[in-house]
Amino acid sequence: MKTTLSENWAKCGVEAGDTLLIHTSLRRTLSNYDTTPEIVLESFLDVLGEEGTLLLPLFNFEFTKGVPFDIRTTPSQMGALTEAGRLHPGAVRSGHPIYSFAAIGAKAYRFNVDNFSGYGSESPFTILCELDGKIGIIDLMDQNSMTFYHHIEELHDVPYRYHKEFTGNYTDAQGETTERTYSLFVRDIQKGVLTDVNPMGEVLWEKGLYTGDRPKEATGFRVISANEMFEEVSKVIKDGRAEELLYSIESDE
Repeated sequence: MKTTLSENWAKCGVEAGDTLLIHTSLRRTLSNYDTTPEIVLESFLDVLGEEGTLLLPLFNFEFTKGVPFDIRTTPSQMGALTEAGRLHPGAVRSGHPIYSFAAIGAKAYRFNVDNFSGYGSESPFTILCELDGKIGIIDLMDQNSMTFYHHIEELHDVPYRYHKEFTGNYTDAQGETTERTYSLFVRDIQKGVLTDVNPMGEVLWEKGLYTGDRPKEATGFRVISANEMFEEVSKVIKDGRAEELLYSIESDE
């Protein structure tokens, strides 16, 4: 079964040696292949090979509510596959208490960062681009997966988002607890801004930047180059089309 899964990922655009960030909804995959999150994790590591690196989101939003963060134990809220990645013996966890990642593989050490801003220029998203990485998604629409959009928006300092800081107790890898402050580039709800990126996702399909299958079809897995996506979304922002393709304004009605 692991071999079949690895073949599926390869057919959709994953290659040996890639650095790959994945967002996943595994319900259909686990059912269709009678498998486990751990086997799915190993299937990705197998296709990436010894020179590849797998990146998984360990996002947890409790820090924004005043709940302490412990980089050693705070769980992911992004599903069973990401928890399997967090617990993998070779995993390196990045330091942001809200938007941390688990990295496994040859370039995992590159993601051993403690970035102040969740999406900013020192975040794992930037490192993914520096490594000419890819983003893969299983059975999720862009709206429910592609946090990378916000990285692009932050680097362009879009006016419909702003920097918001969160402070709380943070326990590091050595077990030392201190009070720390981190930032997120959040949507401006006072202006009625709603994240609405599915239209941009359709543009990416139309331009042939996504390879693989649409959500809930066949494998449900699609892949895109992070740098190609960055370039295409940047054009939209620079052309003043963000409201059309990346966000909408909530109606007063």
